[in-house]
Amino acid sequence: MTSRHDAVATPRYPPIPPPGPAQMLPFAFILLGYIFGSIPFGLVLTQAAGLGDIRAIGSGSIGATNVLRTGNKKLAAATVLLDGAKGAVAVMLAHGALIGPAGHYAGLWAGLGAIIGHMFPIWLKFKGGKGVATGFGVLLAIAWPVALIAAAIWLATAVTFRISSLAALVTCAAAPLLALWLTDLPVVYLSLTIAVLIWFGHRANIRRLLAGTEPRIGRTVPPKA
Repeated sequence: MTSRHDAVATPRYPPIPPPGPAQMLPFAFILLGYIFGSIPFGLVLTQAAGLGDIRAIGSGSIGATNVLRTGNKKLAAATVLLDGAKGAVAVMLAHGALIGPAGHYAGLWAGLGAIIGHMFPIWLKFKGGKGVATGFGVLLAIAWPVALIAAAIWLATAVTFRISSLAALVTCAAAPLLALWLTDLPVVYLSLTIAVLIWFGHRANIRRLLAGTEPRIGRTVPPKA
């Protein structure tokens, strides 16, 4: 028969076990992606070219669109390629680390980490880019048909309206629908998360779009006062 003392001493709920390797893996791959994503190629390239701190002009972003506002198209193109590559490389490394479906999920976690790292790099006080090129690289490595159709949507919108932010917003809105059509639900969830993050990063752009003051592609913007 259980005594009153034993009943009081017995915990009501079992203790929570410490996280094991299976529970820690998502965090490990998010961290891997974050490290790659947080490399600020736009800032590094503009400073190496003697153009100063890219954060001091235009939108203050370290992304390719703001690099283009320096007037240097080659640097902007290099920024797009490198920002996309860091997302793709993070996904491929994580995917290759595990076998079978686990590798697919590892790539998804790393892709999410890469987007977060690009937008909120710890080295730059969490003020980074807006995630468009890195998001494209992530999708290209995870679901290339989605990425290629999304790129076509971006290009068509950009050519038609000559506004990079509008093209990015339209493309991000379309990406989860493309993923739902062409891939599995985990990719849909990742695409939707990327879209939310990128729309969040474009808050100021959305306000300017609504006000009709958003600058067009290729416009050179003077340094901030």
